[in-house]
Amino acid sequence: MSDYYNAFEMSPVPAPGPDAVPPEPFRGIYGMPAFVTIPTSDLAASVDFWTRGLGFFELFGIPGTLVHLRRWAFQDVLLVQAASVPDRAPAMSFGFACVLSEVDSLVEACRAVRPDSVDGPRDTHWNTRDVEVVTPENARIVFTAAKPFDPASQEARNLEAVGITPPRGVRGGSKEEHA
Repeated sequence: MSDYYNAFEMSPVPAPGPDAVPPEPFRGIYGMPAFVTIPTSDLAASVDFWTRGLGFFELFGIPGTLVHLRRWAFQDVLLVQAASVPDRAPAMSFGFACVLSEVDSLVEACRAVRPDSVDGPRDTHWNTRDVEVVTPENARIVFTAAKPFDPASQEARNLEAVGITPPRGVRGGSKEEHA
């Protein structure tokens, strides 16, 4: 038995690359392995921001109580009606995968709905491009897109310095090369 499982077989996240295409929104029903619940004092305004700004769709709702939003498979958010929300975003964030081709349009869409909601994009030391968004409910959401792996890059050296090395033969990070 191998120490590594090829999780790409079950993940909707495509392999990093300049031509990576995001998966279609997933409208099926499944047992959610993880989800985030976010209280909101204005359910309609929250749904508007999450759908027009962040690209989620409404899977179903219970009027005045709850809206279940989804983007890709396993990217589920429950917006629940609450009397109030925190005055500030917490230090904690919740992250969602995206692909590089979505980053600019996500930033533009969020700024069109709520101009001061976006910080970034910025490249990280671990080879991603991240966008931080503070939603109307003051939730801190991070969209993160993996960049193509370049074994000669500073990011590859950063990862190697903490003991993370690519499997043998990985040049660009395709799904097949991780098997």
